Amino acid sequence: MTLNVSRRSLLALGAGLGASTLLGGTASARAPKLGTQTPEWPRVGLGAVEVTVVSDGPLPLGDPSGTFTGVPKEEVKKMLSDNFLSPDNVVLEQNSPIVNTGDKLILFDTGMGTSKAFGPTTGRQQKSMQEAGIKPEDIDAVVLSHAHIDHIGGIVGADDKPLFPNAQYYIAQSDLDFWTDEGKMGSPLKDFVVHARKNLLPVRDRIVFFKDGQEFLPGVTAIAAPGHTVGHTIFMVSSGGKSFAFLGDLSHHAVLLLERPRMEFSYDTDPKQAAASRVKLLETLAANKTPVMSYHFAWPGYGHVAKAGEGFHYYPEPMQMTL
Repeated sequence: MTLNVSRRSLLALGAGLGASTLLGGTASARAPKLGTQTPEWPRVGLGAVEVTVVSDGPLPLGDPSGTFTGVPKEEVKKMLSDNFLSPDNVVLEQNSPIVNTGDKLILFDTGMGTSKAFGPTTGRQQKSMQEAGIKPEDIDAVVLSHAHIDHIGGIVGADDKPLFPNAQYYIAQSDLDFWTDEGKMGSPLKDFVVHARKNLLPVRDRIVFFKDGQEFLPGVTAIAAPGHTVGHTIFMVSSGGKSFAFLGDLSHHAVLLLERPRMEFSYDTDPKQAAASRVKLLETLAANKTPVMSYHFAWPGYGHVAKAGEGFHYYPEPMQMTL
């Protein structure tokens, strides 16, 4: 069959009128709009382990001015708009890998929990786990990159009882001591300290401290990355000769803090130290072509970083569908 398409039809199609022109008459949808998304839990294989990524939901920071500093705000907005992102509202994701080694089920970071300090879109980690078929009581280890509100907020529920009743918890001692210090309750850090104490103190007897360079769980090695917090840590996860690095908050944004890695972030305890850690570790990861997963990059945050001029570029890994 030969399809004859006139020049007028092609022009109409280019103008956005092609649907009614080519289908003949007004197009109408007979199925209702659903307004829902697919569950947020891709799974990937890594050597002998299986990695499931669950989401705590989007975390909006709002206007980047005052949050991303050390670069003129007009340049920051242009970097965002040039990458088809809103220049007026920076939205971060919250991606937590759950590593199943066969012997242990290991969760990295726990999201905002019941706190709505950044709005109503956070706090879905437990729902994501349920959608993925993972029960909180099956989690053996909860590994915490640091004690900020959006990483330890899901340790306890609305009733202040631990959500992972059979887990041990792993964190740098310096971070636990800093963010649960009652003496900081009268400082600008009060809200973060209150939230840390609420979540960490109920499981204090089950907390294990790791050290820089230590393989503290099978295939999980701590790598100190201070600056964002005093004890901020990233983790190398290895199995069967393959590995990936869970970056925690080494970089909050795949454009701003990669293209300009010495840009400062207002939530850093020591912004200059954080920038130095970011540059040093990203250079190593890029040189070794190590896959990365970032807690705050666009869902699900898994890909590679490569050197690009004075900064870096993030290349998301295509997600493979299993039939």
